[in-house]
Amino acid sequence: MTEEKRRFERHKLRVPVELTPEAEGSPVRGETADLSLGGFYIEMLFTLETGTKVDITLQLGESTLLAVGEVVTCDRTVGNGIRFTRMLAEDREELDSFLHTVEEKHT
Repeated sequence: MTEEKRRFERHKLRVPVELTPEAEGSPVRGETADLSLGGFYIEMLFTLETGTKVDITLQLGESTLLAVGEVVTCDRTVGNGIRFTRMLAEDREELDSFLHTVEEKHT
C-alpha cells in the first residue's frame, strides 16, 4: 500500500483556471480536474515542463483568486500537477472556504 504524500485533501472539481508561464507569457486556459489548498491538477494536451513557474488565476464562482505556482508533475499529453507556492492570505482563506462549502454539499 502506498503512502499518501499530499498534505491537503483533494476535491474532484472542475474550476476554470488560467496559467501563465513566467518565461513564456502565453496564457493557457482550462479547468482543474482536482483542487486542494496545496494545488491542483489540470488536464491539457500540451503540457508544461516540471519546474516551470506559473502565474495562476482561479475562478471560484464570483471570486477570482491569484497565485503563483510551480509544475510538479508532467504526464505528457495528459496534464500537469501544479503546487501553489505563493498566495495572498485572503485568497487562501477564500479557497479554504470554497473547498469547505463544496465538501459540506457532498457529505
